[in-house]
Amino acid sequence: MSELNFQHPTQTVSVRDVFGIDTDLKVPAFAERDEHVPEIDTSYRFNPAVTLALLAGFSRDRRVMVQGLHGTGKSSHIEQVAARLNWPCVRVNLDGHVSRLDLVGKDAVVLRDGQQVTEFQEGIVPWSLQRPMALIFDEYDAGRPDVMFVIQRILERDGKFTLMDQNRVLQPNPYFRLFATANTVGQGNSNGMYHGAQRLNHAQIDRWNIVVALNYLAREEEVAIVTSRMPQYADTAGQKMINAMVAVADLTRKGFRVGDISTLMSPRTVITWAENMDIFRDPGLAFKLSFVNKCDESERPVVAEYFQRCFDSELDESFANGN
Repeated sequence: MSELNFQHPTQTVSVRDVFGIDTDLKVPAFAERDEHVPEIDTSYRFNPAVTLALLAGFSRDRRVMVQGLHGTGKSSHIEQVAARLNWPCVRVNLDGHVSRLDLVGKDAVVLRDGQQVTEFQEGIVPWSLQRPMALIFDEYDAGRPDVMFVIQRILERDGKFTLMDQNRVLQPNPYFRLFATANTVGQGNSNGMYHGAQRLNHAQIDRWNIVVALNYLAREEEVAIVTSRMPQYADTAGQKMINAMVAVADLTRKGFRVGDISTLMSPRTVITWAENMDIFRDPGLAFKLSFVNKCDESERPVVAEYFQRCFDSELDESFANGN
């Protein structure tokens, strides 16, 4: 095992000082960073409720699932908490190509002293389990059934993991932590928005100690985030434009809720729009390339109307048709 296995938190940090939340809570942290600690995004803005839930996961070894629509920053929220605690962190995207062998491990042929030998190579689960590591399962509700039952083993209270091929039972490191992000809470693709999302075993969902929702931010918060990523728009004219962009995004979300359109703008899309605006110097063209071309053709006139209402500027017919 590497030296990483013998590390443990040696200090505590103030949640008020580090995360800006009005509480006297203190949480354990590592004194030094290593290669697995995410980089700190100094402009990141923390959601207080979600942050406290995640800190409970880190400090009290609670299994925490973060649920929310796409683009709300679920995974980055976990990573940014880990970054400020210097807590090593790895992230696994549970797409349809991740198999049980990827998680558990498999026999592989390797060269030893010029000879081919077969040896067991640990998957990401046993590798993480034996280290002070925060393991994040991204897109948790997209995992294959055989993969999900592997994960269920480490959701048990003692968290022990059996490597049947090796006749070994792994004891989790005292500072191993488990998190997940999901677009749904195991209900599947009920609204047609998240193709590939699976209905999950309720007994498995029940094993998660904390489930917290991360929704879209208030408008002023979203404006502040976009501005922090694009500080060149911090002047009066730039703020007016970003406010209009966020207003368009808000209209798409309201339109999605009432069924007017089937695609909505996430904060990630707004940031992309601002970045493309910096390239093309045309909010209409940047809007088309960032979002409109992702929409169904029949819905583009509605989206063009949202733009017109927020920017007080008509979009020509070719733009409304996505041409």
